[in-house]
Amino acid sequence: MPNWAEQVTAIATVVLAVGAAGAVGAAIVAGQQLREARIGRQAEVASEFFQRWSDDAMVQTRRLVASYGSPDALRDGLLRHLAANDMEAYVLFREPDYFEQLAALEERGAIEFELIRSLLGHRLLDRWQLWEPSINALGGPGVYPLFARLVLKMERAIAVH
Repeated sequence: MPNWAEQVTAIATVVLAVGAAGAVGAAIVAGQQLREARIGRQAEVASEFFQRWSDDAMVQTRRLVASYGSPDALRDGLLRHLAANDMEAYVLFREPDYFEQLAALEERGAIEFELIRSLLGHRLLDRWQLWEPSINALGGPGVYPLFARLVLKMERAIAVH
């Protein structure tokens, strides 16, 4: 028959093992809750951001952009509006600013790249091609560096798929 010291040691070992198992279980649950909270925050940020694409101001901008008909005509119109300090220049800037902000959110982990790829994909590349002559006229991709990096990332992702 074990002595009292061995019995206490055995009981303490069982209690510690149960406690450790409980701690591991709690850590797993906490990790899942953090992951779900992060996904929920990303979904909320993404939803709000993509709703901006269809709000009145962005629709006005997209209509103005579409009125130029080609990337070169857009560049010429933007430069003309900038030189005259027309309101149209600032309305036009909403779109590349939008993509720069989207790229910043993706770079900081607020929106996952795969979500952007599935929702925008080729449209992002099309919009870059539309804006590229204007961006080059303003000083090159360094004017919108995050937008440019997001486009490169998208090109690589689409080429793989």
